[in-house]
Amino acid sequence: VFGNPVAHSLDIQTAVTEIRQHGSFNADTGVVLGSGLGQFVAELESPERISFQDIPGFPPSTVEGHAGELICGQIAGNSVLVNAGRVHFYEGYSVEQVVYPIRLLNALGARTLIITNAAGSIRKAYPPGDLILLDRLLNLTGRSIFEDRGEPSEPFSRVLIDLALKKGNDLNIQLRTGTYVGLTGPSYETPAEIRLMRHLGADSVGMSTVHEVMAAHELGMDILGISCLTNYAAGILDQPLSHQEVIDTGKRVQGEFSELLRRIVGEV
Repeated sequence: VFGNPVAHSLDIQTAVTEIRQHGSFNADTGVVLGSGLGQFVAELESPERISFQDIPGFPPSTVEGHAGELICGQIAGNSVLVNAGRVHFYEGYSVEQVVYPIRLLNALGARTLIITNAAGSIRKAYPPGDLILLDRLLNLTGRSIFEDRGEPSEPFSRVLIDLALKKGNDLNIQLRTGTYVGLTGPSYETPAEIRLMRHLGADSVGMSTVHEVMAAHELGMDILGISCLTNYAAGILDQPLSHQEVIDTGKRVQGEFSELLRRIVGEV
């Protein structure tokens, strides 16, 4: 799926060289921000920025709610790299392009990845605004980065999940753990599909994250996944779905979300 690995490695090194002409851009921790969750970048001290479009090989984000910048800054004395936005398979990109930003974070020094997303809730007991710490992935995209090899073991770090639970408790934020199911999009799922996913044990559903996590796991990164539930999935309530609801809910909870993320990054 990755094509020519030598050419890909050269692309990454070219991008690293270009990025570091704009600042230091080196950190042990990388963060990917999902739709409507960009307020976290305001928490960064001494931020250095570069637009995705100025990074060689970096696919530009075309979805509302994604700023489209790579930012390096400080949280409690710790350096962090932040992808303020991401790209999705449904935007017309290949799997290789979708995971390119993760490989680049790793090439810039990140050994820990905190990956976030805006997701639909599959369970009525989990309302919009809740946060789920991911402990399992369900890949229903029909695509993998592993070609002839099997899918990886569950990639999420129990140590990071426990850290996040502790920080959530400190902030009186009820954090759940659960399974994220990824599909290709761009259309929302049907009520029948959601019933199937619930039967399979999924808790949140979205159109990102699975391939990024696979790539990070293959690179040996420690991974924490967080879903911000921004809407009920199809058929949970008798109302239509909209991307605007995703953005609006993200804005409503992003203060709480940003503080949680700041405390996690500050200790990682």
